[in-house]
Amino acid sequence: MKTVLVTKRLTLRQLEPHDAESIERLAGEKDVADTTLNMPHPYPAGSASSFIHARSEAAARGDGYSFAITLSESEAFLGIVGLHVVKAHNMAELGYWVGKPYWRNGYCTEAAARMVQFAFEDLKLNRVYAAAMTRNPASYKVMEKIGMKFEGILRNHIRKGDAYEDLRYYGLLQTDERNSG
Repeated sequence: MKTVLVTKRLTLRQLEPHDAESIERLAGEKDVADTTLNMPHPYPAGSASSFIHARSEAAARGDGYSFAITLSESEAFLGIVGLHVVKAHNMAELGYWVGKPYWRNGYCTEAAARMVQFAFEDLKLNRVYAAAMTRNPASYKVMEKIGMKFEGILRNHIRKGDAYEDLRYYGLLQTDERNSG
């Protein structure tokens, strides 16, 4: 059974093979990849298909869920929102990105809020956390808008290209107050 999540303006659906072209086009933008933790640049041609397959397998195992963020009205593909589940600790890491043409419209906040709701209500997780590079305020403002609590900065925590990056971490517990985005 395929899971579909709906918000006021968006439909979040599991990734499908036909999304590969849109993923490669939108994720291929340097500005998108630059502050996204695990996105290569240039985005390798043909690799979106294997990514979609891997995320489908992860969902089947209950290890993670990746949803296409689409406009309900036009079905336009905007980006991806997902959870990497850590079953042993009943928690998940929230991740998201939206293509540059769709920035500054609140789509990421709306999708992230719905994903957190899915994590707590459907998956019955105890905790959702997320990280953003300190130089990416747009990403960590999404976390703040959906009610995630700032937990700290891990200095030089990852390497992106030739530079070490500081990460801002946020978390939310099942028992915390939540914002709808």
